This record gives sequence, structure tokens and C-alpha cells, in this order.
Amino acid sequence: MAPKTNQPIIVIKKKINHGGHHGGAWKVAYADFVTALMSLFIVLWLMSSSEEVKKAVAGYFNDPKGTGKLLGTTLSGTGKTMAPQDSTNELEKLKDKLEAEIKARKELQKLSKQIEITITPEGLRIELIEGKDGTFYEIGSAKLSSSGQALLSLLGKELKTLPNSLLIEGHTDATPYSSDSGYSNWDLSADRANAARRLLQQDGVRTDQVTQVRGYADQMLRDKNNPNDPSNRRISILVKNDIESVPTLSADEVVKGASPLPLETKGAAPATNVATPPTTAPPAAPPAKPAAPAAKPGLMDKIKAMLPGKKK
Repeated sequence: MAPKTNQPIIVIKKKINHGGHHGGAWKVAYADFVTALMSLFIVLWLMSSSEEVKKAVAGYFNDPKGTGKLLGTTLSGTGKTMAPQDSTNELEKLKDKLEAEIKARKELQKLSKQIEITITPEGLRIELIEGKDGTFYEIGSAKLSSSGQALLSLLGKELKTLPNSLLIEGHTDATPYSSDSGYSNWDLSADRANAARRLLQQDGVRTDQVTQVRGYADQMLRDKNNPNDPSNRRISILVKNDIESVPTLSADEVVKGASPLPLETKGAAPATNVATPPTTAPPAAPPAKPAAPAAKPGLMDKIKAMLPGKKK
């Protein structure tokens, strides 16, 4: 029998490695679940909402950028606006009324040829055209004459009753303003427009009704063939036509890229003296790609189908 020998004891230890980091895939699944849950609550809320709320939501989907004023509700929350044709009729009535009042005032009768009132796509434009010796302003100054004060006072009493916003522009001729202090036609045109604004507001025009006051100097001449003509010196008051007609689009049309464009206003004067670029043949269209398979309607499509204005 062989003698016993001391052998080393071998201990085998098994090292168990835990699984690595699982990543963030669960976060994506959780986000999808939360989104679906939120959509469910939105659907439940819409189903229990009033008709006015549904129209407001439908207005947002039809015009997300807020360019349309006839969709959903207005800023005042009433959802009611004046029709474009009604607004044009109101401006025509104002034009006739102003012309009649100017003719009825003896001190303004002789100035009727220097007062032009026209209706444009932008609104009602009232132009006070200067004469050779100054009519509404003192020559080379932003100080109003007695005729200018009388006319602007008459305009202010009528314009203050309108909801429309006002834009006031000042223009000069191309004759340089002679001054050593750096005062130029830019300053003169802006100061004259501001002087008109101050007098209009003194006669009742609201402070928030005048939205813009501009000074153009000689950059927008009335008589371009004669830049130094006195008729280029004028003040323009624009009663803005704030109402735009925007066609209603369904949710599908908006998703496909359609944008609401203003409708043409009846009676608007067509543009004249506009250079038309020569027409060229369009390039040959590339071969049509095979149509992609129709996508399965998602949850948002089902929500849009519940909104008013959806074509079924």
C-alpha cells in the first residue's frame, strides 16, 4: 500500500456575471404608453366638451399659425367677425360721408382737389396733398396750418367711431432739406406723420387705434417723373381693412400641406403697370414613382375625424 502524500486542496469557485446594462428601450415604451394615455384623455375631454370648444379646437387644426381670423374664436373669445363685404361697404359709406362733409365746410371746399379718398385692397386711404405754398403744413416744418388742423379734426371725429386700426405715413419731395443740424427729409416726414397722429388722438382717436406711424422721406414719390413736384409732399392716413376672408380647410387638407389663403375681395382694383416675366416652358417632369401603400390611420387621425369640418 503506497504511503499517503500531502496533495494541495483545489477549490473551484464559479464567478457568475450579471447581465449588462439594458439601455433605455424601456423609456421609449413608457413614453408611448404615456402619449397614448394622454390622447385617451383628450378624446374623452372632447366628447364631453361643448360645441364652442370643439369649434375652437377645429379652428386650431385648420390654421395652427393663427393667420385666419374666421376660424375657431377671435382674440375676444366670441368667435364672431365681420364679413369682408360688410367691411368694404362700411368703408364706402365712410368715404361718401367724408366727401360730403368736406364739401359742406366752406374753409375746406377750396382744398377738395388736394384731398384724395380712395378704397384699396388695404382699406380706405386718405391723402392730404400739399400745394406749392404749403396747404396743411407750414413750408419746411411739421407745424400744422389752420386748414390742416380743421381737416384732421374732422377726420378724427369720424375715425374714432370705427373699430379699424389706422396707419399714418409721411412723405416729402426730393428737394434736400437745408439744415446744418442734420435734420433731413426723413425727420420731416416722420415728424409730420406724428403731428397728424397727435391731433387725431386729441379729437378722440384711441391710443391703440393708431398701430403704425411711418416716415418715408422721398422714397415713395407720387409723381416719379417730377421728384420735386409739391404733390409728392403729402400725409396718408390708411383705415386698414383688418378683416380677411380665409377659406375653411379640413384637417386632412392641412396635413397634406394646404394653406388657407385670403379670398379675392369683390371690387378690388387690379394691379397695373406690373412687369410680367417672360414665360418659359417648364422642365420635363421626372418619371412618377410608384405610389406608397396607404398608411393605417393613427390615433391623431381618429381625433381629427371627430372635429367639426371634417369631410366624411
